[in-house]
Amino acid sequence: MSTRDWEGNEQAYEDPDEQRVLFGALDSFYQYAKVAHFNTTHLRRQSFYALPRAHLEILAAPPFSYLDTLNAVDGAIDKNAELSLAIWQAGLESFGMPHQLDIVPTKDLVDWRGKATTNDLEKARSTLRQFYRDWSAEGKAEREACYQPVLKALQEEQASRSGVKMRVLVPGAGLARLVFDLCCAGFDTEGNEISYHQLLASSYILNHCHDSHAHTLFPWVHSFSNHRNRDNHLKSVQIPEIHPSTVLGSIENPGEMSMSASDFLLLYGDEGHKETFDAVATVFFLDTAPNIIRYVEAIKNCLRPGGLFVNVGPLLWHFENNAPGQHGREKNLDPDTTSNQNSPMGIADPGAVELTDEEVVTLIDKLGFNIEKREFGITAPYIQDPESMLQNIFKASHWVARKR
Repeated sequence: MSTRDWEGNEQAYEDPDEQRVLFGALDSFYQYAKVAHFNTTHLRRQSFYALPRAHLEILAAPPFSYLDTLNAVDGAIDKNAELSLAIWQAGLESFGMPHQLDIVPTKDLVDWRGKATTNDLEKARSTLRQFYRDWSAEGKAEREACYQPVLKALQEEQASRSGVKMRVLVPGAGLARLVFDLCCAGFDTEGNEISYHQLLASSYILNHCHDSHAHTLFPWVHSFSNHRNRDNHLKSVQIPEIHPSTVLGSIENPGEMSMSASDFLLLYGDEGHKETFDAVATVFFLDTAPNIIRYVEAIKNCLRPGGLFVNVGPLLWHFENNAPGQHGREKNLDPDTTSNQNSPMGIADPGAVELTDEEVVTLIDKLGFNIEKREFGITAPYIQDPESMLQNIFKASHWVARKR
């Protein structure tokens, strides 16, 4: 899979909004180390030196050695930055942009530097942490809790289709681990993702990372809360735990892999994608919808008759606290445009609703699907330190529906 093959990639320079979002993502990975050092250790050193001298001396000495802890955190951030800069560099190469930082921008060479917003910088940090879940050996339990029910449902369906290879769509593909696992299982799989942070990171790990265990990641280093001891705080993992290209190349009959960089609603709700997939697998995705009916309509559109809709996830509605219409990629929406039903904005369309799990399942049936399997209460952590004193565990819903 190549970043240059992302469907919708050609719009990145032509559309000013797309360009801004892409450049913000690139800049945020480039700035990761500077921002993380400032927010994580620099400010803490200032606060530490503001303590009463007697207290400072206690905490500076063993067994606390707080300044040594801050130095160790700085070292961990530098290791994380190696991964962040590798993503940044691969992104520049993929989009044909020069690496040199002293090049003067021209009409034909727009500068990506300084484009990251506060939100972009936070997304870069959270994307790095997500590698723990999707591409470390330690994240296997998290992955299996959510991906195995999907894989089982699709394998059972494949077995009933007399060897005809199924084509599967994974919306909200993130770092593409589920896409990769499905391809390894023999499914032709297309991932879709709107976030350039996720797209740049997944493209790096799939296409550019030279070996397994190429990077050391410290997933819990940015927060000082709820650690049982410093060893837990400074725990590292090796990513990726496998080399994707090597593993895929060793499989006798893998599926084909592709990714699309686009708004899910605009791409898969169109006539060109009507009835093109045998299955759609949504994992921790449905609750990213401002209006879930739009999501289900797009899924129904791109599924062939009798196709499967497989879901695993909670309902942490992402836009619950947003003002109406303020969805998507933080674009400056034109009220005249958003009110025009003939000019759909995809996820940025106005209107939002939050349903219960019971209501979602009822809606799925009402919109043209038969629920064939339903399970509730799957224990599903999400980028969770198993040693933390605070455990956030979802009780996920899982169901399999068939298009009527």
